[in-house]
Amino acid sequence: MQMSAHKVMRRGCQEASKRWDLIAAWATPPTLSARRQLRRAGARGQAAGSRLGGVLVSLDGLRFFEGAAHAGTTAACVARTPESRQIISKADEICQGRFDLLGYRGLDFGDPVDWHLDPCSAHRAPSVHWSRLDPLDSAVVGDSKIVWELNRHQWLLHLGQAYQFTGEERYAAAFARYVREWMRANPVGIGINWVSSLEVALRLISWCWALVLFDGSQALSDELRTLIVAGIADHARRVERYLSYDFSPNTHLTGEALGLFYAGVLFPDLARARRWRARGAQILIAECERQILPDGVYFEQSTCYQRYTAEIYFHFLILAARNRIDVPGSVATRLQHLVDFLVAVRRPDGSMPHIGDADGGWLLPLVPRDPDDFRGIWSVAAAFFGRPDYAWAAAGVTPEVFWLLGPTGAKAFDALVSAPPQTPLSQVFPQGGYVVMRSGWEPDAHQLIFDVGPLGCSVSGGHGHADLLSVQCAVFGEPYLVDAGTYCYGGDSGSRDYFRSTQAHSSVIVDGEPQAMPAGPFQWQARPAARLRRWLSTPESDFADADHSAYFRLSGGVVHRRRVVFVRDGYWVLVDDLEGSGEHHVALRFQFAPIEVDVDPMLWARAHGRAGRGLLIRPFATTPLSANVHSGELVPMQGWVCPAYGRRAPAPAVAYSTVTRLPLRIMTLLLPTVDSHADVPAVAPLVGKDGVLVGLVFDDGRGIHLSASGVAVLGHPERGGSKDGALTEFAYVRDA
Repeated sequence: MQMSAHKVMRRGCQEASKRWDLIAAWATPPTLSARRQLRRAGARGQAAGSRLGGVLVSLDGLRFFEGAAHAGTTAACVARTPESRQIISKADEICQGRFDLLGYRGLDFGDPVDWHLDPCSAHRAPSVHWSRLDPLDSAVVGDSKIVWELNRHQWLLHLGQAYQFTGEERYAAAFARYVREWMRANPVGIGINWVSSLEVALRLISWCWALVLFDGSQALSDELRTLIVAGIADHARRVERYLSYDFSPNTHLTGEALGLFYAGVLFPDLARARRWRARGAQILIAECERQILPDGVYFEQSTCYQRYTAEIYFHFLILAARNRIDVPGSVATRLQHLVDFLVAVRRPDGSMPHIGDADGGWLLPLVPRDPDDFRGIWSVAAAFFGRPDYAWAAAGVTPEVFWLLGPTGAKAFDALVSAPPQTPLSQVFPQGGYVVMRSGWEPDAHQLIFDVGPLGCSVSGGHGHADLLSVQCAVFGEPYLVDAGTYCYGGDSGSRDYFRSTQAHSSVIVDGEPQAMPAGPFQWQARPAARLRRWLSTPESDFADADHSAYFRLSGGVVHRRRVVFVRDGYWVLVDDLEGSGEHHVALRFQFAPIEVDVDPMLWARAHGRAGRGLLIRPFATTPLSANVHSGELVPMQGWVCPAYGRRAPAPAVAYSTVTRLPLRIMTLLLPTVDSHADVPAVAPLVGKDGVLVGLVFDDGRGIHLSASGVAVLGHPERGGSKDGALTEFAYVRDA
């Protein structure tokens, strides 16, 4: 693909900057006085003088987030949000050199901390210019994700919050010690921690918060303040010079833009402050409509990175409002669409399903949370937008509201009368490619998510999974069928490829091949997409029809079509058609959460959940099927889920398979049950005159029936069926 002249010029400038930085990095004296560092950073006027810049180095609270600058925040957090109390124990561990990062607990990086070490692999990145390092070369740097998570310095917030809660100087002393050690070990431009502009921007943001949280402490001397502000200026210059327009124009670019906006707004006496503020705002405004699709889905097909994006834009809008900076209303509108989607896919138990890559990181973890806990996003959204449905999703005010929005935000949240969304129970998101079917908004409701979109975004697909036409399912509020999650990005290519492959999702696999082949940790050889053919929803039932041609590359040109029928008062039916020719191995897979699952000789899979409830699964086909349950297997890898990055757990995967000539149809019943040990119901397939499956029927007359013109529900005369009660058509679909 031919690059534009502007892109060629931009890349050329960045390459030239790398060469200049390489020279400058080694020419800069390793130790400068705080005042000289501030001058070098480009402070204007009196900022570098004897008064140390006044507002510049003290971070005027009026410019910062109301909650962080308000004296009553800590008391309100402790009184109203019990989860805030765990911050002190986290801070104590940090003081002792133990860090909880991503899915890892109690990581030890040595004393003093080795800021370039991956303790899991024992690899240490060399102290060379950042342009000489490949962060994906695990043999040299280990898993850079782990190293970078430490060096984001987001854990400084917990030290600062603990200081605010207790007033104990030991937390401030630990902060000062860690920051000084980091500066000595990471000269500008040297080492792994200057490779990624996003990581540099996130550290910049952490330092801004630290300056506020430790304000008034003995450890935060004028000299240290000035060193940190000079460091923030160095970080901002690095980010501005190497913005990720071409490398990763996704959350990398928006996170970097937010870092520039922070620096430009909060430190107006720095020489490039106006430029940083304007550049950051311009990027965030432009990228909002590109990265957040009109239906609210984040374009990388990842709920984790959708949460990142929500955090980025809330920080942007709140900080802009605090500083009377106008932002087009379209940004807030698109952000609401994004939160609407998150509420729609929220499981009945309040957790968030993994879709796509999920590294468990946060823009700014104001309270420790599990990766699937999005209550902070919904709580801030409720207070900021005045939305009762967001307050319902949050199930109460959270610490994030107090820290970001202060008393004003807490009052706004308290004024809301929380209520479930007024949107339809089941929804389609056509641009993002998701169908959500649910029985209700109650905590014990049923829900199914059907993936009918592309593999990732058009930029690279790097955070998308090969999960076309996969389903996730919650029964009685409990997750049963899940996305397997993300174990790692680097250091273990086998695990990286498995957890984003079709084998780790509840879809159909042909000839043992994934829907797409990896071309690197964040690349694919091709990016197939699903196509939503039809969507119909009534108060009683839903019907979705989609297909993909990812397997057309195989002999016989295979196309997978999946139809999902939801009879809202009790069950789903999946209709999988494999069109093509020749003999093929076909596997219908279901990836479960870590629960007990068994399969009987009649192919009934029983998944046993809480309180004796469960999910029954039974496929029907006109060719014999065999069933296998895989859990915690390594060769080949299958039967795993990752609750957090770097942590995996055995979880049953059920595979129904056959070798047969195409075409093939498999009809699968997904039946929630209040007693997972009860006898299975009597269910029979309906076979048409041509020998093709056309429906399923229970012994009480309920069921579904397919025809060339549509799909119908059986056995519901009260819904306007025929006189004998045999047939009621709820979704009439005429094939194109």
